[in-house]
Amino acid sequence: MAHDVSPLARPFPAIPAIAGATPRVARAGYKDWGRCDLTYVELAPGTTVAGVFTRNVCCSSEVELGRLNVAQGQARALVVNAGNSNAFTGYRGREAVEAIMDQVSAHLGCAREQVFVSSTGVIGVPLPKDKARAGIEAALVAQPCDWEAAAKTIGTTDTFAKGATATAMVGGKTVTLGAIIKGSGMIAPDMATMLGYVFTDCAVAAPLLQQMLSAAAEASFNCITVDSDTSTSDTVMAFATGAAGNAELTGWDSPGADAFAAALNAVCRELAHLVVRDGEGAQKFIAVSVSGAVSDASARRVGLAIANSPLVKTAIAGEDANWGRVVMAVGKAGEPADRDRLSIGFGGVWCAREGLPLADYDEAPVAAHLKGNEISIEVDLGLGDGRATVWTCDLTHGYISINADYRS
Repeated sequence: MAHDVSPLARPFPAIPAIAGATPRVARAGYKDWGRCDLTYVELAPGTTVAGVFTRNVCCSSEVELGRLNVAQGQARALVVNAGNSNAFTGYRGREAVEAIMDQVSAHLGCAREQVFVSSTGVIGVPLPKDKARAGIEAALVAQPCDWEAAAKTIGTTDTFAKGATATAMVGGKTVTLGAIIKGSGMIAPDMATMLGYVFTDCAVAAPLLQQMLSAAAEASFNCITVDSDTSTSDTVMAFATGAAGNAELTGWDSPGADAFAAALNAVCRELAHLVVRDGEGAQKFIAVSVSGAVSDASARRVGLAIANSPLVKTAIAGEDANWGRVVMAVGKAGEPADRDRLSIGFGGVWCAREGLPLADYDEAPVAAHLKGNEISIEVDLGLGDGRATVWTCDLTHGYISINADYRS
């Protein structure tokens, strides 16, 4: 079922071609939809790879094999199937993934461990091998496409294509990063129902790329939530082709390493925000900023307790300045908090300070803020220097409608 484009959507950016990474799309027909649903990206020999994956213990074979094979550090191809997650499908699901790896590796003349596969969609239906094989055959001979077409192809309930790009100066060379992502529901840290891929022409050694991606994910993908549910298929990967010709980044002290890491962080944060902006049924983008916690980790857990609260999210959807619901969420987070030091605000306007409602509190500016689609919630615990920001969206009837008819 098609859904209206999210009111929080952003236009797809002008992502340039990334030397050494060539995207193509094809129609495998995993679902009865009239569009491409298989993305294939061929990567130049010598491309390094890093990945972060879901911690859901019922993960797909794609995740199991990706987590295992990323350790060898090299990649020649990426295949993404949309419409079928191939999760909870036993040995048949595993065989389907291995068949794709064998087919592509034979075509490229590379080790099968250098072919990475992701799938997204309905759980519990084995990926049909015949459709996958035909889709791969079509993709291998298809004309290269742009990154927007690749982004559209990996989507499922997404209402708009999502991408990000950045550049950095590394060793006197300008390197480019281009990234695409899908995701709009079953979104929670570790990670969301998201498949995200970053491509760069920078030369980066695999161990350093892994460190950088893990750090970037911790500050972006692991700080968002739509509905507190963690998918079986979540994957974010980075591929570095080295085609820019810079001296390979091998450690944090390599010239340009900081600049590249900053660009990677910016791209990942933008992708994470785009996923929240396409939260199923979302009408409002919410930033929850927590300060005064005993640690940054504690602040993030408090922020997520607020962001995951159906009572908070529905209050925001109804444009109700009910700061008592935020107090409730802080108190249930299981983190150090003191009622008599707690301060709550919306849109930069404090409603309560140090455990008490402000005597001169005027709800009018808060009510006006909540009528917008960019909402901020501020919490000061008054205990220490820990701080964190997490991002979420409101909870509307649209979320129910989308998920109630998802398999139809």
